[in-house]
Amino acid sequence: MLQMILTGLLCGGLLGFVMQRGRFCLTGGFRDMYIAKNNRMFYALLIAIAIQSVGVFALIQAGVVRYDAGAFPWLGTVVGGYVFGLGIVLAGGCATGTWYRAGEGLIGSWIALVTYMLMSAIMRSPHAAGLNAMLKEYSTAHNSIPETFSLPAWPLIAVLVVVTLWLVRRELMKPKRKVASLPPRRTGLAHLLFEKRWHPFVTAILIGLIAILAWPLSEATGRLFGLGITSPSANILQFLVVGDSKYLNWGVFLVLGIFLGSYIAAKASREFRVRAADAATTLRSVAGGLLMGFGASIAGGCSIGNGLVMTAMLTWQGWIGLAFMILGVWTASWFLFVRPQRKATLRAAAA
Repeated sequence: MLQMILTGLLCGGLLGFVMQRGRFCLTGGFRDMYIAKNNRMFYALLIAIAIQSVGVFALIQAGVVRYDAGAFPWLGTVVGGYVFGLGIVLAGGCATGTWYRAGEGLIGSWIALVTYMLMSAIMRSPHAAGLNAMLKEYSTAHNSIPETFSLPAWPLIAVLVVVTLWLVRRELMKPKRKVASLPPRRTGLAHLLFEKRWHPFVTAILIGLIAILAWPLSEATGRLFGLGITSPSANILQFLVVGDSKYLNWGVFLVLGIFLGSYIAAKASREFRVRAADAATTLRSVAGGLLMGFGASIAGGCSIGNGLVMTAMLTWQGWIGLAFMILGVWTASWFLFVRPQRKATLRAAAA
């Protein structure tokens, strides 16, 4: 139990610290792909995926960790990924982003986090057993992309790495925009850790390495998976309500560590402050959290579980779930940002 607590908090703390300091927000990144035609954060996600894929498959080949992709629940992945994408725009952050932004003192994220945990717990209760059983009927035998085509994993990993390197190189060759900044107040390591703006690609490398670390640490406690947010979040609420220690696993301490690591980073960088949410933000946070919990549960993962981990494991669930997640973000962005802006522009032109 002590090992589970310490390693879970350590891994989660590192992830929360890195994501907070690197402002690693997939919701904003997916939204920018559509609105601003800026793919930088998506390329950063590909970096983290590629690094994790190389590392974890090397661990599997060495016999350090085990993994079985299982079947592919395609209907749940498609519908859940899309609904999750809608939810994270309303909530103002994905599952992991909501945890780390809660650690910054953002009340809206706290509200979204509570409703996300609540819906995730409901979806794992007997009340949702019928829906979950129905969705499982719409599955294919192979979730693993290499197994589907009877190919080894390494050639596909090589393609992923090459494509990622090409996209990253092209992005880095673009002219750099000068960003005004205040004179540094700190020097040395303190400046690098708590003041200097982190490049998203550097942040992605660190996240990829932490994702690799999560696998052996988690499997050492009997949990055969890497980073995951939705099930552990539901387990926290179930433990608080029922009081059964069976809900406490490595993932629970991982997500608690994300909150703790983010809080430490925000306090040390002077970015922590309690920010109240207005009525409109509160309602969006509630709705977003509910959609996040529902979507991630039926999809089998959130932006981390599917978008980072299952993609790295070369599964259909990961890549198709990620695609529909992005589509959901774009749909919500059109209704919340693009459409109102166009209406305002037309009104201004007609005035």
